[in-house]
Amino acid sequence: MAAASDSGGMSAEAKAGLLLAMAAILGVLAENISALRPLYDTFLNTKLTVAVGENGISKPLLLWINDGLMAIFFMLVALEIKREVYEGALSTWKRAALPVYAAIGGMVAPALIFLWIVGIDSEEARGWAIPAATDIAFALGVLSLFGKRVPAELKTFLLALAVVDDLGAIVIIALFYTSKLSIAALLLALLAGVGLIMLNLSNVKRLTPYVLLGIILWVCVLKSGVHATLAGVALGFAIPLAPDASGKSLAKSAEHGLHGWVALLVMPLFAFANAGVPLEGLSVELLMAPLSLAIMMGLFIGKQIGVFGFAKVAIKLGLAEAPREASMWQLYGVSLLAGIGFTMSLFIGALAYVDPEHQTLVRIGVISGSMLSGILGALVLTFAKPKTVEWGEGVQRS
Repeated sequence: MAAASDSGGMSAEAKAGLLLAMAAILGVLAENISALRPLYDTFLNTKLTVAVGENGISKPLLLWINDGLMAIFFMLVALEIKREVYEGALSTWKRAALPVYAAIGGMVAPALIFLWIVGIDSEEARGWAIPAATDIAFALGVLSLFGKRVPAELKTFLLALAVVDDLGAIVIIALFYTSKLSIAALLLALLAGVGLIMLNLSNVKRLTPYVLLGIILWVCVLKSGVHATLAGVALGFAIPLAPDASGKSLAKSAEHGLHGWVALLVMPLFAFANAGVPLEGLSVELLMAPLSLAIMMGLFIGKQIGVFGFAKVAIKLGLAEAPREASMWQLYGVSLLAGIGFTMSLFIGALAYVDPEHQTLVRIGVISGSMLSGILGALVLTFAKPKTVEWGEGVQRS
């Protein structure tokens, strides 16, 4: 997720990435230190019930985090996508072309590598979308460590790529990770969605009506069999972006207000709850198991091939403009950072597999692939020199 930079010291992106890393490490430690494991398991499995009269929802805390708090995360994603499409890096095709082509490659190549390793007809094939995701908080956190050594346009490229990537993830979750549907709940969700549209068309500029309808929508979607986080997406898209009489945008205000909560609470809590990999018995055999290997190679190899390869081809063919201030090696370094899939990859992995054995392999693959991508990406950016490589013929500059 995007975040504003601090005026001095460590940037907001670097702080968010560091906090996310610390939360993940704490999750691993809690799962593997015998004195902490019972507390960790109790925390994740504690039942939390919210009821109105005789009707209520009772879920373990882990599912409240994955279904509830992550809906807030996806609401922020939707707000960012909407702003970027109307005003930002995706507002014109000239500006959007390069990150769009790169994002498409960054979803297709990892999925193909994953399916090639596990086999398209295997049980594990259900997780094909796991390495197609990018964790923008981690990726931006690493990129921000280089400060002005990396051109600002590469940060914009990574942000726009992540926006398209998140949009792809939303579509994938809606189409491929939906359980048995409840028609009655879907109809109620549809009515709530229509209500949100009517609020938007009626130019309602107060957040409370949207949030109340959004909560109703979330409950209906949760009961329908469609993943509940998509309610957050619908709510984010419904909130109006156009400014009111005072010049304030409700969508931008909501986005600004959510950033801190998502960066400092939602994502670290998700990382802590989902990163607990049991290290006892961890072996080369587990790392080389088809599922974990497919995820690791999809993130580490597939992402860099897809993002950098599609970007380079688009530039060569004149379909997109080359970066004006960045070299080929700097773009390659950022393409490697796109292989940090952590939060989103773990999230899709939790949707794809429910048994502990597969989830352990998912975590091993995601963590190892993300670490390799982050380390090599940082090394490339450390030694890459700006403006030293020509992009080749077919480059459009205007």
